[in-house]
Amino acid sequence: MPILSKTLTSFLYKSSPALLGAASGPSTTIGQQAVRHLDLLEYQAKGLLQDHAVTVQKFRVAANKSEAENIPKEFPCDEYVIKAQVLAGGRGKGHFDNGFKGGVHLTKDPKKVPDLVTSMIGNRLITKQTPKDGIPVSKVMVAEAIDITRETYFCIVMDREHNGPVIVCSPDGGMDIEEVAEKTPDRIKKIPVGISTGCTPAVANEVADFLGFKGELKSQCAEQVDCLQLEVNPLAETPQGKIYTADAKLGFDDNAAFRQKAIFDMEDTTESDPREVEAASYNLNYVQMDGNIGCLVNGAGLAMATMDIIKLYGGEPANFLDVGGSVQEHQVKEAFRIISEDSKVKAILVNVFGGIVNCATIANGVVNACRSIDLKLPLVVRLEGTNVDEAKKILADSGLPIQSALNLDDAAQKACAALK
Repeated sequence: MPILSKTLTSFLYKSSPALLGAASGPSTTIGQQAVRHLDLLEYQAKGLLQDHAVTVQKFRVAANKSEAENIPKEFPCDEYVIKAQVLAGGRGKGHFDNGFKGGVHLTKDPKKVPDLVTSMIGNRLITKQTPKDGIPVSKVMVAEAIDITRETYFCIVMDREHNGPVIVCSPDGGMDIEEVAEKTPDRIKKIPVGISTGCTPAVANEVADFLGFKGELKSQCAEQVDCLQLEVNPLAETPQGKIYTADAKLGFDDNAAFRQKAIFDMEDTTESDPREVEAASYNLNYVQMDGNIGCLVNGAGLAMATMDIIKLYGGEPANFLDVGGSVQEHQVKEAFRIISEDSKVKAILVNVFGGIVNCATIANGVVNACRSIDLKLPLVVRLEGTNVDEAKKILADSGLPIQSALNLDDAAQKACAALK
C-alpha cells in the first residue's frame, strides 16, 4: 500500500467512527434542546489536530503587544504568516476599521511581525463574510510559512442523506470549494463512510488516487470525537514530501458538551453578541435582531411564525428567543431581563404553546419577571395548551397590566398596536 494510503487510512479510520461519538460515552438524551454548535478558531483547530499527531505548521498566538513582540524571539523561522483569528472567510482580502489592509500577511523580516500583529489586534476585520461593521479581532496567529507544491481539499462531514459521515475531497484545494462544485463538479468526490466498518484501506486508496498524491508522506492521524465537520483546505503537499494541514475548520455538536468539556471550554465568544452569550449560559436559544418587539416563545417553528406575523402587522421582531420545552421559572425571568435590556425593544410578545412545557410555569415566570425587573414595557401574552386555564388565572390575578391574547393573530395585532 502506498505511504499516502497508509496516512489516509490512519487519519480516516480513527476519525470516522469518532465522528459518531463511538467509545466516547453515552449518547445524548433524545429531545435535548440544542443551543448552538461550537466552531473553533483556526489556531484552536490546529492545536487540537496537533494534539492527535496531525502535521501542522509551527505556530504561536498573540493577544496583546507584549506577546506579539516575544514571538520572533521564541519562534525563529525563515518566513512568517500572520493571520487574524475570526470565524469568517476572505481574511486575506479583508480590511480593518483602522484602515489596515488584509487579515493575512507574509513576511521574512522578524522585526515586522509585532507591527503586523498589533495592527490587527483590537480592531474589526471586515470581509465578504462578516457584518458591515466587521468582527473584532482579539487574537492573531503567527505561523511558520511553508512552501506548497500542491493544494488539495479534504473534509469529513455528517450527512443526513447518508445517515452518517461522508468524505468530501477534491484535487483542487486552496479555493472556494462551492465554486469548484459549481464549475467543475467532476473534480469533487463524495464517499460515504460505513457506520459499522469505518474507513477501509480500499476507501483510503480511492481518496489517495483521486487526490493524486505520490511519494513518501509522513503518517498522520486524527481522532475527532463528536465532530460535525472536519474541513482541511488546503491539505497541502510540500517539496519535502510532507502533508500539512495548512488550514483547518472544526465544528462540534453542542449536545456533546457534557462529555467534551475540554473542547467546549475553548469557545471564544469575542465575536458573539453579549446577550446571546449570556442567554446561552441559561440554556436559552437567543438571536439578537434589529426590531422593536421582543419575542419569547417555545420552539423554533413557533418563533419563526411569531416573527413572520409581527412583520405582517407592521412590527419588527427584536430577537429570536426560544425557551425550549423544559424551561423553568428562573429561565423565564432571565429571558425577560435580557429582552428588556435591549433599548430598541418597545413591547414584548410572549407566545407559548404548552405541549411539553406547562403554561402555568410560563405564567408564574412572566409574573415574577415583571415584578423583579419592574417591567415598564407593554406586554402581550398568548398561552395555549397544558394547564392554560390555570396560567390565565395566574396572569389575571397578578394585578399587572398584561394584555392577554386569544390567538397568535390577536397577539401580533396587540403587540404592534402597543408601539403606537
